[in-house]
Amino acid sequence: MDLRDITPEDLIPPLRKRLPDLLDEVSAALVAEWPDYSRFLHENRAEVAVAADAALRHLVTTATDGPDGEQPGIGEQDLFEEVGRMQWRDGREISSLLSAFQLGARVFWRHVSEIAVDLNAAPRPLTALAEGVFLFVDRLSSAAARGYVLEQSEAAVARERLREELVGLLLSDRATAAAVQAAATRAGWTVPEQAAIVLVQPDSTLGLGVLARFDPACLLLNRPQLTGAIVPNPMLAGRRSRLATALRGTDAVVSVAVSVERLPATLHVAQIASRLQRTGVLTDDPLFAEEHLDAIIVHRDSRMLDVFRNQMLRPLEASAPASRARLSETLCSWLRHMGDRQAVAAELHVHPQTVRYRLARLHELFGAELDDPQTRLRLTLALAWGEPRSGEAGS
Repeated sequence: MDLRDITPEDLIPPLRKRLPDLLDEVSAALVAEWPDYSRFLHENRAEVAVAADAALRHLVTTATDGPDGEQPGIGEQDLFEEVGRMQWRDGREISSLLSAFQLGARVFWRHVSEIAVDLNAAPRPLTALAEGVFLFVDRLSSAAARGYVLEQSEAAVARERLREELVGLLLSDRATAAAVQAAATRAGWTVPEQAAIVLVQPDSTLGLGVLARFDPACLLLNRPQLTGAIVPNPMLAGRRSRLATALRGTDAVVSVAVSVERLPATLHVAQIASRLQRTGVLTDDPLFAEEHLDAIIVHRDSRMLDVFRNQMLRPLEASAPASRARLSETLCSWLRHMGDRQAVAAELHVHPQTVRYRLARLHELFGAELDDPQTRLRLTLALAWGEPRSGEAGS
């Protein structure tokens, strides 16, 4: 039997007649792995049939004109870009959609082959049509993939904007429970029972690297002079130790864990702790603010503390600078050990007689006030959280 030299256009009429059966087969083939796609074909049968008929025309044009022929129309590209966007919004992988496209192409090509056998067609037009089919599918797949990536990118931008708005609310004085919940819902963030703020130095490459690896549940802070993250439930079993391990070596500060409505207050505490860390008053790395609240309270206003120290340590002005430093050290140890001279001598690595001499000198300088409990408390406050800066006692 002689083969007929037909054109791709000759295949369109019989293919149009087979479209209902072809769509049924595609729908049935999708059921096993992609039931949602199968249901879409069933529920939108009329629209899909119109689109399939238009696709036939593009296929024939592509097969006739080659790869540089007519591209899918703007409508078809927009349609498949939207399909890709929907794939992202529904939380599905783009690979499953592209696999479904390939399945549909295989079913379509099987019908083409059967028609070609019925028409006793020569191979040349079939080869051209085969190239056209898979080139067309590739173009539509590219459009869907482009839509998927665009939606993903736009969603990421929108998500970051909403998370940034949420951070702004959490750090403001408008952070009521209702407002936080509404903003958190928009941003896709689960409101925790408690949260803490982690602060790192803006110029710390190591610290910034650690922040970049934080769990997505954490809200990153990226403001002038405020680099860090809001960390949900940091004190739950195991989380604190993991946080300490992750932040080691970064000179980070972890605030006190509080309800989200109180984050502005705990941020203020963390910022004071960070300042004390930079100036060497507190040296933990990382520094957990809850372990140093006494020092943070005392040092929250350095100028006021300087005035207070000057007032309390003014009697030491009568001593030479070197002697003043030794007396200050001895006084601090004596207060800490509640007057135990042996403990003071052991701590300072001096002879007990030296301690006795220094204490006698301190009683000369401070007089009877040194035996007053209230005065001792005030002196403890002036000395216990770090030595005065050089010259402070006599300034």
